[in-house]
Amino acid sequence: MKQRILNLLIALEQLVYVVISLGVGMPDETMSAAAYRMEKEGKPFGFMRPIIDALLWFDPDHCHQAYLSEVGKKQLPDDYQ
Repeated sequence: MKQRILNLLIALEQLVYVVISLGVGMPDETMSAAAYRMEKEGKPFGFMRPIIDALLWFDPDHCHQAYLSEVGKKQLPDDYQ
């Protein structure tokens, strides 16, 4: 049950990101990973990285870890890795 709730929250976050970016965002990328990537690339949405990390005070390196998860394809089922 816990994994199902987490899956739903991640899907919701991905949807919100694609909507607020007016479709520019990658459909499978979370806001956290995108914020880290864009900060690294010097793009405007990068300003969100420290805000997201501050909101998740219990996980101060959250955006970087989300980015690494995307790059490493850790979020994918074994069949897709």
